[in-house]
Amino acid sequence: MRKTYPAEIAAIPGNVLYYPSELGDLAEIELIYFGRHSCPAIVKQNPAVNQSIVLSESLAESLIFDHTDIPLHLFIYGKSIHIGPLVGIFSSGFTGLSNKPLGERSEFFAKLLSLSRTTGCIPFVFGENVINWDEETIKGYVFDNDDWHINEFPFPNVIYDRLPNRLTENRDGPKEVKQKFQKDYTIPWYNPGFFNKWDVNERLCADERALPYLPETYPFQSMSVVETLLSHYRQVYIKPIHGSLGLGIHQILYDKHENVYYCRYTNEAKEKKLQKFSTLESIVKHIFHDRQLENLIVQQGIPLIRSEKRPVDFRVHTNKDSNGKWQVTAIAAKIAGAGSVTTHIKSGGAIKTVAELFGDGDEAKEVERKLSDAALILSDSIEKNLDGIIAEIGFDFGLDKKGQVWMFEANSKPGRSIFSHPKLKDFELLTRKLSLDYAIYLSEQTITKSISVAR
Repeated sequence: MRKTYPAEIAAIPGNVLYYPSELGDLAEIELIYFGRHSCPAIVKQNPAVNQSIVLSESLAESLIFDHTDIPLHLFIYGKSIHIGPLVGIFSSGFTGLSNKPLGERSEFFAKLLSLSRTTGCIPFVFGENVINWDEETIKGYVFDNDDWHINEFPFPNVIYDRLPNRLTENRDGPKEVKQKFQKDYTIPWYNPGFFNKWDVNERLCADERALPYLPETYPFQSMSVVETLLSHYRQVYIKPIHGSLGLGIHQILYDKHENVYYCRYTNEAKEKKLQKFSTLESIVKHIFHDRQLENLIVQQGIPLIRSEKRPVDFRVHTNKDSNGKWQVTAIAAKIAGAGSVTTHIKSGGAIKTVAELFGDGDEAKEVERKLSDAALILSDSIEKNLDGIIAEIGFDFGLDKKGQVWMFEANSKPGRSIFSHPKLKDFELLTRKLSLDYAIYLSEQTITKSISVAR
């Protein structure tokens, strides 16, 4: 585990840094970095018994360093010492309200930022309009002592993408900020972008390890695709390529005894619908007449296991850890609401732990093992086959009646509704902590090994 040290500012003349004596002789050090700001300094061993970092006032002012109550890391490379790291969290939707600067998402960000002491980094949240490109500084939000504050920071070591939706992500402003930080400043930007369902499917199909978990999936180019899949599986799902939260998903079922088709979906008024049609063409005419079919995919339906006659699927979270390795951080079962096409809570779904669903015996352990194995294989495959630095994924998995695991979706910015379950609170904390632990790992790798920051 990387070691952290208390940091303080002292009234010492000149640009001076005292470093913990246990680090040995660092006489060759010439530059001190905080984020992307640097300053020449005289470097000395701290003669005090306590192993701490001490910055002179002028050095702290030059570096825009005013955090003296968070134990921090020291990364030593060449003739430089890097204090921090400084983690910028990029988002949008700032309200200007002092108690809720990010509206309803403020609570999540407050919990994330409050992990600074636990992780040994300094995280702050910022948007596109608070960046001073000339001075290379940012005015960002921090959460300290149960309150929000705005502080000035140098450009950070790494940036964690927490944009809330695709609409914001595709605006010119956020795109320009991302491009400038990556191209002009070579600052690693992790978790970039929302996944495109068809793109993910196509790329994973090239990996033999991933293939067993992928349902048959095709772009919605004609009704013949739907007809073919229905003849094999008796049910299909039609989904938007860029969808999230279960919105816009339609289940098509074929009843061979009545020779009719059923379409189950939730309309824009949040009403659950089950309609009968004599032909597939009539479904397209009545349900999809105002939709761009090229933005939809058609996916094989899976005969899912059930609880109290309702379909069950699973949300599995994975995160990169402090060593840059994938970890399974949370597993939960989601049970569909009555008449719902999805298992989302907003559609009446319910959350259970795997143990609550199967009991505490061997079956629950075997299911968790299967889901974990699938999640780790697919996380590695997505990382290798998609662009950018990916550090967290939320999977929606199905388990069929034969025990086979199927991947329905992978989400780069997964929702957190499963953590409303009281027995999953600790796992919610783990997902947040690892998001920052990985930032520390990424910072160190960038400083000491000059890793590629964009593929």
